[in-house]
Amino acid sequence: MKIEQHCVGTVDVFTPIGPLVDQDGAKFTEVLLGRIEAPNSRVVVSLAEVPYMDSPALEGLQTAAERLAERACSLKVAAATPTCREILEITGLSTMIRFFRDVQDAVRSFL
Repeated sequence: MKIEQHCVGTVDVFTPIGPLVDQDGAKFTEVLLGRIEAPNSRVVVSLAEVPYMDSPALEGLQTAAERLAERACSLKVAAATPTCREILEITGLSTMIRFFRDVQDAVRSFL
């Protein structure tokens, strides 16, 4: 799995490519939480290239959402595939995440 990372202004955009399972889910979690711990973190996760995810990735997203909520922020997810969106809804994580149609909309939400 590859994680593309780029900045749009002051917003970090993470785009994992491929399924977030096993060690890949754990690696994604490590990268995401590392960035969220930084002061004034503005993060968007694009799930456009993720066909599905398992428990380690879900736990990472949950931890990220909880840590951001402690600072009155929310985890912003863009372009979630239908399968990933359904997984997040079934597990109840969708209530902790703000969804956006695409990365541009998610980045604009920080303005």
